[in-house]
Amino acid sequence: MKKKIPYLLALVVLVFYGLHQDFWFWNQADPLILGFIPIGLFYHALYSIAVAGLMWVLVRYCWPGHLEKAAVNPESPSSTRSEKPTAS
Repeated sequence: MKKKIPYLLALVVLVFYGLHQDFWFWNQADPLILGFIPIGLFYHALYSIAVAGLMWVLVRYCWPGHLEKAAVNPESPSSTRSEKPTAS
């Protein structure tokens, strides 16, 4: 199941990409939400919140942690760097 999560999230990203193209509200200002917010602006506000949540999920489940471990601990067995110079 864990190997399917990145593919599922990639599909969700494609769905969100499609939802971003909100052609159904392009020529429409009515109805006004709360009496003053055009429907297209309200849609994009909700969309932005949803995308922020999606980005949190992507970072939580698909972040390449092995790259951070390599950056924190650069002295690995495969490292070819010499010893750090000492101050004299």
